[in-house]
Amino acid sequence: MSTNVGAIRLAIAQLLAWRSVASRPLRALLLCGGFGVGVGVMIVLLAVGEAMVRQASQERLVGGGTITVLPEGIDIEVLTTGGLGGLFFSVPNARFVHRQVLNAPRLSDVVTVAAPQLEGKLLYVTTADGVEHPVRASGEIPSATRTLGALPTVARGAWDDDDGDRRWMTPTPAELRHDIDHFHLPTPGMANRNSWGEWHYFNVISPDANRWAFVSFIVGGDVTGDQWGGQVLVTLHERARAPRRFSRTIPKERVRFSTRDANLTIGNDSVRVLPDGRYAVRADVREEGTGTPLTLDLVVSPASRVDFPGATMVSGDFTSGYAVPALRADATGSLCVARVCEQFDGAQAYHDHNWGGWRGVTWEWGSARAGEYTLLYGRVAPEDSASATAGGNAPLFVYVTDAQGFLALFRPRVIRYNDARDVRTAAGILKVPATAELIDVRGTDTLRLTLTVDDAVATDTRIGLVERGDSESARALRKPWFVQMAGEARLEGRVRGRVLSGRGRGFFETYR
Repeated sequence: MSTNVGAIRLAIAQLLAWRSVASRPLRALLLCGGFGVGVGVMIVLLAVGEAMVRQASQERLVGGGTITVLPEGIDIEVLTTGGLGGLFFSVPNARFVHRQVLNAPRLSDVVTVAAPQLEGKLLYVTTADGVEHPVRASGEIPSATRTLGALPTVARGAWDDDDGDRRWMTPTPAELRHDIDHFHLPTPGMANRNSWGEWHYFNVISPDANRWAFVSFIVGGDVTGDQWGGQVLVTLHERARAPRRFSRTIPKERVRFSTRDANLTIGNDSVRVLPDGRYAVRADVREEGTGTPLTLDLVVSPASRVDFPGATMVSGDFTSGYAVPALRADATGSLCVARVCEQFDGAQAYHDHNWGGWRGVTWEWGSARAGEYTLLYGRVAPEDSASATAGGNAPLFVYVTDAQGFLALFRPRVIRYNDARDVRTAAGILKVPATAELIDVRGTDTLRLTLTVDDAVATDTRIGLVERGDSESARALRKPWFVQMAGEARLEGRVRGRVLSGRGRGFFETYR
């Protein structure tokens, strides 16, 4: 009986299916065709993924190397299942990865040559008649590919490195500074272009660590229009004393900057990159309120390989860029106040470069030496961002270097402050950090960074320009006090089985 019922059901189903096809033949044809196309596309994508995986195992097909470097997040499973995100990608900051990781002295015993390559990149070519054509293009550095033994046969002519290839692979110290440290223009479509600010920042510490100077060469306002200018600001600090501010504001007609190099002139003051990659920093400014003159003439010498390549964050109308061409540097020269001069000879120094729209922006930042190590930490947040609203809980970064360059990157979730220090302001006593701590664990690598503050000052961002940007557009900050601190950094941890341990002086910034 059950067999008959099953046969009857099958016959009814077949009859209904046939009548459905007969009554709506076009719809049935469309459905069958769509199903067939879907199956065909899946087969093609699986074949492409399989081919890419096989190619990755064939060193001759991917340039002769034994290791292929892919961006973080690219998974072999993505390739084999046909995920479109796996077919088109590039390595962010590829030049930094090549110079500071793959081609660094740290890996010289295991890496013979690292050859950058672009395969099948989608480009658009516009012809003389204005027609745009999509094309596929590949690129590589001929000398590097030749060393790998995988340079294609050239049927006619020669294929050798040009000056752009050389500059990408082995820039001179001056070329590297210009590439990292050049100036920028506001992002196209930026609504609050008047909030644009960009500046060179330097600091230098006296040998006894009792005095230090912050030096900023600032370009502020919409530099693509008429409402902008420059400012040179030098702030002198001495332990347990109020800081002294020396500044000069210059109209745009006497300001020179370039998107191709790092040189900056503001009136008679300037930052110049010397042919050997050092910075010549010269300023002649007067103290606010008293008119006391200050002259500064320093040569800042960056340590080789100890730099931060720079990055620009863009989110809606928010743009923030940051690079550190001289994370560890020495300064030689003089700083004179009313003809009383302090001489520097190999003094601890630092230089960074900032750009972006700074309306309502706050940050956590710090840089310090810790014995043989130099470190940088930070986080930038727009005032209206979720991280700022939540109290700044977006992950920070801690960038650790040694004499061979980049060593490790950590991402602590929080920086734990102990606001046990009092700073006197015009509005009364302000609680600021006395200590801070950053902790992170990444696999077997660990980090514990402890900061002990021995001097701090707070600047009200509602009353004009401050050290590191135009605060006029930041007057609505939820935390209006810009806190600059000096103190000791203590580094502890482990990287790839190597113990990290060191301490030294540094500067730190936050908002309250």
